[in-house]
Amino acid sequence: MKIALLGYGKMGKEIEKIALDRGHEIIIKVSDSDQEYDISKADVAIDFSIPSAAYNNITNCFENRVPVISGTTGWLENYEKATQLCQEKNGAFIYASNFSLGVNIFFELNKQLAKMMQNLQQYNTSIEEIHHTQKLDAPSGTAITLAEGIIENTDYTAWKLDKVETNEIPITAKRIEKVPGTHTISYESVVDTIDIKHTAHNRQGFALGAVIAAEWIIGKTGVFDMKDVLNIG
Repeated sequence: MKIALLGYGKMGKEIEKIALDRGHEIIIKVSDSDQEYDISKADVAIDFSIPSAAYNNITNCFENRVPVISGTTGWLENYEKATQLCQEKNGAFIYASNFSLGVNIFFELNKQLAKMMQNLQQYNTSIEEIHHTQKLDAPSGTAITLAEGIIENTDYTAWKLDKVETNEIPITAKRIEKVPGTHTISYESVVDTIDIKHTAHNRQGFALGAVIAAEWIIGKTGVFDMKDVLNIG
């Protein structure tokens, strides 16, 4: 595949290494939102840019019939517009808050546990996420996805950072140097606590998942997610 990397920071560089190891070619590297490039030359684009650039990057791909994989968080107020344009242009799109294969299994475990805990009102649910100090958004997209998975399967109605009202899931976001990403779901009562936790050791898992998603989407049209790629859930 000929890959365009829209965003050439730490994640972009990690994706590049894995893509090259898997026999692909990187033909575009975009590190500046003002940089000019011809996306039509690419077989697929992988977007790990910044929130202010993501929507334009993604829609440019749709306009040029280039499948696009996006892992940028913090732009989702435009997600519905993006998916609508994808369908109008007969494009192909995967957005994931986290491309790690392990995290996507964790998403499904989270939903199953939420279903099991739904009628146990003595337990209070909370989420903690820890990331490196360079992460721009809080809470993480992964934490939001986890919260949404709980809301879908319980009586919780919303999530909120830190202080919450009744029926809201509190999310605590911590920023610590050199932490790739740790997410913990806790169900706590006066007698015990049930935790499930995912700890990333490095960025390789995120990068590998993004490349696998890019390989998978070639030749397809539509809006997909990592459950489609991994055939889970």
